[in-house]
Amino acid sequence: MAIQTIPTQPFAGQRPGTSGLRKKVAVFTQPRYLENFVQALFDVLHASGSEAQALNGQTLVLGGDGRFYNRTAVQIILKLAAANGVARVLLGRSGILSTPAVSAVIRRRQAFGGIVLSASHNPGGPEGDFGIKYNAGNGGPAKETLTEAVYARTQVVRELRISDAPDIDLDRLGLQQLEHMQVDVIDPVTDYAAVMRELFDFELLRGMFQRGFRVRVDAMNAVGGPYARAILESELGAPTGTVVHAEPLEDFGGLHPDPNPVNAEDLINHMQGLDAPDFGAAMDGDADRNMVLGRHFVVTPSDSLALMTAHARLIPGYQGGLLGVARSMPTSAAVDRVARALDLPCFETPTGWKFFGNLLDAGCVSLCGEESYGTGSSHVREKDGLWAILFWLNLQGATGKSVETLVREHWRVHGRNYYTRHDYEGIAVDAANALMTDVRAELPALPGRRFGSRQVVLADDFSYTDPVDGSVSGQQGIRLMFDDGARVIFRLSGTGTEGATLRLYLERYEADVAQQDQPVQQALAELAALAEQVAGIRGRTGMTGPTVAT
Repeated sequence: MAIQTIPTQPFAGQRPGTSGLRKKVAVFTQPRYLENFVQALFDVLHASGSEAQALNGQTLVLGGDGRFYNRTAVQIILKLAAANGVARVLLGRSGILSTPAVSAVIRRRQAFGGIVLSASHNPGGPEGDFGIKYNAGNGGPAKETLTEAVYARTQVVRELRISDAPDIDLDRLGLQQLEHMQVDVIDPVTDYAAVMRELFDFELLRGMFQRGFRVRVDAMNAVGGPYARAILESELGAPTGTVVHAEPLEDFGGLHPDPNPVNAEDLINHMQGLDAPDFGAAMDGDADRNMVLGRHFVVTPSDSLALMTAHARLIPGYQGGLLGVARSMPTSAAVDRVARALDLPCFETPTGWKFFGNLLDAGCVSLCGEESYGTGSSHVREKDGLWAILFWLNLQGATGKSVETLVREHWRVHGRNYYTRHDYEGIAVDAANALMTDVRAELPALPGRRFGSRQVVLADDFSYTDPVDGSVSGQQGIRLMFDDGARVIFRLSGTGTEGATLRLYLERYEADVAQQDQPVQQALAELAALAEQVAGIRGRTGMTGPTVAT
């Protein structure tokens, strides 16, 4: 075995997006593509004056969602780590760790940081997507300053330091040696399950299952399956088969592992049947997102965050109350109303979980959420799908109320925020950028303008100043806010791998209980027409409607 120094050439376009670097598998499998990015990351972590200390002698956590190319990528990263001075790697068995589990392991084991191999909710398989991101010592996604430094390094990297050692056995628990580096292959569930026991009333949950409470959790053939099986079925006593599509597959069994009513159609159908379970939920590719359902009833992510905030004291881990809450800017303002009622600080951040990290570390907030089916808390520094499922189960056990009853009671108290997201996927990048540029140019003329009964009171391109470190993030989405509290938001997604995805968010508030049961798209049709009038989406994209409306 020897450490090799291999010449390389930079690749264009290795700038991390909202959640790391994501590309098609065919891009990642180009010779030296992954190696270049990881070497650039290690170079930045080594560099004096960087946000991190030198990497030499440190412990890293490594794992991914098990999608195609995961096992190969793990072996490559291990050999790069050994050649770049890492002393120890905590590796999930078979190369698997859910994204929230990576955060839990980093925090519980006090590791230097971690590398997550995932493209989250994006499709898998040889024709699908792959991704990589770095999580810092707090367990959360790296800050923009670090990811930008890595990108800059990818543009000048000229050599790789890598071991020529044989591959290690990814499936054998325990210590192995690679050069001078120890590789500790760990059970991927152990640390995560320990965190869950600290937060939730497992005795209460066991009692629910013993009394016949029925649950269906769809893991979508992704990494959440082993976690849900271990905790729900093995530890809490839910019947075998409670977790479906539980085996992680490299192509997710052909499923699109995005937990929304469109892609989790099988779960939706089961929850609408005559013999529907009491509770249903789904997780995404790396188990950090969730969708929650009752019988014949789907909970929006925004309502989920608001309701969790309202009832947090019923959960053992939050009995002392919340420090505050945070939501991403495009997420519905439903949680804002709860925060005001409870006199809690409420923060509005750009999209991307990394923006919650400073608030969590500084003790400003306890719960966070975003509209794209992500909720989480201070227990880790990532959103967490199974945590959300356990929260909802614990809440039902503590109140004796169904999902639908809890949500409808919430609407009666706080009002309903009708909310939807329309995705226009795979559109030409130039057309998407031109649309956003043109709408930005119109913003100064929009305040005071009337659209039917509504008047624009604010039109801006959202900019965020971090209240902890003062950093500024601009151009985070175009907002149109109206005198009745309605909102229209335009934003380009940072998680796609082909073309551009334009996201349109529509929201209006309804306090009248008699008007709180309309179909969502019908309730927001007027705002959708207004957005079309402002941006001309159909004409610019050539699409007659959104690819997905959730």
